[in-house]
Amino acid sequence: MSEIIITRAVLADRAFIRSISERTWPSTYGHIISQEQIDFMMDWMYSDESLATQMETGCEFYIASIKKEDGELDAVGFCSVSPDDQEIIEGKVKISKAHKLNKLYVLPAAQGTGAGKALLNKAIEVAKAASSPSLFLQVNKLNTAYTFYLKKGFIKESEFKFDIGNGFYMDDYVMRLHF
Repeated sequence: MSEIIITRAVLADRAFIRSISERTWPSTYGHIISQEQIDFMMDWMYSDESLATQMETGCEFYIASIKKEDGELDAVGFCSVSPDDQEIIEGKVKISKAHKLNKLYVLPAAQGTGAGKALLNKAIEVAKAASSPSLFLQVNKLNTAYTFYLKKGFIKESEFKFDIGNGFYMDDYVMRLHF
């Protein structure tokens, strides 16, 4: 198994984060949502301005790199995690103090290397360090990552259709891992 190194992302890493998203979203979502929705969501979540705002308002991004034999690091994925205390009323989920795993993406060629698990473990570490009782996330109902999260101990808490604007929705499960 390769050694996975996790580092905190900074503003200068925005192009890398966007690049990983551009390379993972087609295989992750291309069969689930339209290209128009993918384009809308990429602009909404991964523009320089959006990423800067996320980083400046409490969202922590982490980058996973695989340490190669020559000691060089090959960055292969990222995650973001933040404190969250919102309530989802229609879905009957009341979230008190918790942390949210906002994003976790690993390049298709690097899946199975342990990078995704290492990123998830980092998000759990961040939440626990802040004394959060749980980590929650949203995952598209048709995303194969759903089974990854189940295997890691997350439970499906609710289903919810989130209106994100422009006539687009995210049809997700809300999942939670209690500590």
